[in-house]
Amino acid sequence: MSLINTQIKPFTAQAYKGGKFVEVSDADLKGKWSVVFFYPADFTFVCPTELEDLADNYATFQRLGVEIYAVSTDTHFSHKAWHDSSPAIGKIQYVMVGDPSGQITNNFGVMREGVGLADRGTFLVDPEGVIQFTEVTAEGIGRNAIELLRKIKAAQYVASHPGEVCPAKWEEGEKTLAPSLDLVGKI
Repeated sequence: MSLINTQIKPFTAQAYKGGKFVEVSDADLKGKWSVVFFYPADFTFVCPTELEDLADNYATFQRLGVEIYAVSTDTHFSHKAWHDSSPAIGKIQYVMVGDPSGQITNNFGVMREGVGLADRGTFLVDPEGVIQFTEVTAEGIGRNAIELLRKIKAAQYVASHPGEVCPAKWEEGEKTLAPSLDLVGKI
């Protein structure tokens, strides 16, 4: 079942951010755009490359008014240890959420049954707490922050321009479409 256009479910969790342990809840995602970025586990192989890519592009996410929440079923203690020991993870300034109970991972439907690890799931949540975008990839397929940023810009554009849609490969500043009877069969 698709989670597109559904409200995020309530959760509370411990996280690591900026050298501190903090509590995070679904309320923190409301009022701004958020990316909830699930990954299988700390101290692995593809995961640090993805999280570093997000860290390298974090300023751009922030300029767009987007907060990032990286989530795995590890604890917030493990996130701190990984942050302190890995040069790639040490770059992270965004929130690293611990989900050892699997509540958040299950809420978003990316828990690998019987394994206790999350799939590589990416969710864009709008300021009202509604999921606007979701992508899930197999464990060996890493994601790309630049691709994600393009999709966020498109979602933000559509949200602020009712009646317009962004075509394939749309980039900020390019022409959009205004669906109408006149366009049917002419694209």
